[in-house]
Parts: sequence; structure tokens; C-alpha cells
Amino acid sequence: MKQDACIPWPIAIDGPAASGKSSLGMALARRFGYLFLDTGLMYRAVTLAALEAGVPPEDAAAGEFARSLDIRAEAGAETRIFVGGRDVTGRLREPEVEHHVSAYSALPSVRAAMVAAQRAIAAQGPSILAGRDIGTVVLPDAPVKLFLEASPEARAARRSRQAHEWGMAQEAAEARRDIEQRDRLDSSRAASPLRPAADAVVIDTTDLTLEEVIRFALELLGCD
Repeated sequence: MKQDACIPWPIAIDGPAASGKSSLGMALARRFGYLFLDTGLMYRAVTLAALEAGVPPEDAAAGEFARSLDIRAEAGAETRIFVGGRDVTGRLREPEVEHHVSAYSALPSVRAAMVAAQRAIAAQGPSILAGRDIGTVVLPDAPVKLFLEASPEARAARRSRQAHEWGMAQEAAEARRDIEQRDRLDSSRAASPLRPAADAVVIDTTDLTLEEVIRFALELLGCD
């Protein structure tokens, strides 16, 4: 679709796991013809590669290993991730990656490398980036900053449904434990902790459908 002049760019969407940020980002990108980048997939790619290579996050060489990786994001209406030319998108939701991604994401050297790559993609043209530190670190001057949140119960139910859609069984109770652990790690890390930017609009998606979140975002942007 044609890009809509009413939508300034880049757009930063942040929030914890299963808050709906990627779903909103993809929907807006499709509607307005913008690039969409799910930055969390880049950290998952580092995690997958490190696990395959047997490099634990506490290893002093983990940061250097991450910097040595050729990680490329193909931003479009959706995001595809390549490591060394290999499309690994389909493996980035595997339980082992899900379990370890926060530990690798907390490494300052990993975040520095990924932030530089994310900024380069955002500079390519009208774009929407979703993550945990887009409005605070990656694109602090973004004209539009949204921060999505939802109750742990709602997010766990969503993640459980998503896991089944991805072909991986995960009950809501297990999903909630994983989400709460991820929240603790993401919010307490020294480098780029999860928090809304001071000028972000916070949207509670607990009781909203995706269509309602999209409509609310468009109203905020004056593009309903």
C-alpha cells in the first residue's frame, strides 16, 4: 500500500514479551507500506548461534563471538533473519532459544552491535521497529513512541496460543513462568533495561483485541 503522509517515521514500539508489539507493528507496516523490524529476532539469532557453537553467555568470549557473527535482518511487512547467509527465522522461537535469549541480550557488547544494525535499517526509509529499547536507546528521537503492556495472565495466554501455532506445546502456567522470568531479566539488566520512554504513549492491551489496539494506535496518530 502507499505510504501515508499522516504517519511520521520511524515509529518505535516497545513492550515486554507477548504484549502485542510485533503484531501491531506488522499490521501498521502492512497498512502503510512501511518496513517492519522485530528487533527481538536479532537477539534470538545471536542466542541460537551461540548455543549451536557451545558459547555460554557467561563466557568472556561471548561478546566477541556475537560481534563476529554475520547477522542480517530482511525487513519488510515481516522480518526474516539470516546468520551467515542462512535463514534461521523458523528456529528463533524454539524453547531453548526462548529460555536463554535474555542472558545473551543482557551483554553490552551484543546490544551495541545489534543497536548499530537496527539504526542502519531504520535509516533506510519509512520504518517501524519493535523491541524493548527502541524508544529509549535505538531511536530516542523517534517522533512516535508506543509502549504496550498487558497483565501477566493475558500475556501468558497469548504466548501459549502462539507456541501452539508455532508447533510447540506450552501450557499457560509454563508460559507465565517464562514471561515473569524474562520480565525480571529484561527490567534489571544494566544495558538498555526494559522501560517506557518518558515521551511514550502507554497502551494497556490486556482486554483489547488486536483490531482494537490497531484502531487505538491509529486514533493516536490521527490516521483512523
